[in-house]
Amino acid sequence: MSTWSSEGITLGYGDEGSGDPLVLVHGHPFDRTMWRPQVEHFSRAGWRVITPDLRGYGESTVVPGKTKLEAFARDIAGLLDHLGVDRFILGGLSMGGQIVMEFHRLFPGRIRGLLLADTFAAAETEEGRTWRYEMAERLLREGMAGYAEEVLPKMVAPHNIQALPAVAEHVLAMMSGTSPEGAAAALRGRAERPDYTDMLREIAVPTLVVVGSDDEFTPVEDARLIHDRVPDATLAIIDEAAHMPNLERPAEFNAALGRFLDSLATPAAAGR
Repeated sequence: MSTWSSEGITLGYGDEGSGDPLVLVHGHPFDRTMWRPQVEHFSRAGWRVITPDLRGYGESTVVPGKTKLEAFARDIAGLLDHLGVDRFILGGLSMGGQIVMEFHRLFPGRIRGLLLADTFAAAETEEGRTWRYEMAERLLREGMAGYAEEVLPKMVAPHNIQALPAVAEHVLAMMSGTSPEGAAAALRGRAERPDYTDMLREIAVPTLVVVGSDDEFTPVEDARLIHDRVPDATLAIIDEAAHMPNLERPAEFNAALGRFLDSLATPAAAGR
């Protein structure tokens, strides 16, 4: 594991392969290992794949309290500055997708292309804000184990829990192993996230929108809204997958992302 530290925060990250940089941002309550199938595939296919652990998750520093999406985005920008990466393709799933949208709000000139997977752009509803604050308190009281067991059948489609036990175990282990303090801080920050819906029309880089056909957290309708508002975006619906299509159906996910990435490759990389 590599680390980078700034202003009292240390981020763990992966940096594998060489070529055009692809930065992948994990969701909640996971860590960078959720991108393992993509790191293995695309680092061998000629891409430099960078996967940070967000503050509060994985191998990174736990920061109690409230972590807004802007803090996550600025952490990623600082890490990429440290790595000498100026422009790159940026992707994220679920909360990671919202961090990607926040990064675009702050640093649009650094982005060559976007991947928005199983995410949504709207601000939180009043009911949703209340739920996130209450869940933050529950996680601090009870820990992550009960929550992880409850949401596993929504993260991974029930038929995939049966058919893909290793995937289910990986997802459950990531959730159970997350710091309650880090998860609670992120929940509070997401409760106050801005509405990115209007910004979608301003995105001027190629964008791939991906969603699992059986996703209950961010249904296909949410993905279609993003696809319809981002100019010339591409939509890929991954059949028989829920909220984690990159793990539930990695071959299909990688094929959709691979086609998109190949369309963005620099001339020097196109012949790889």
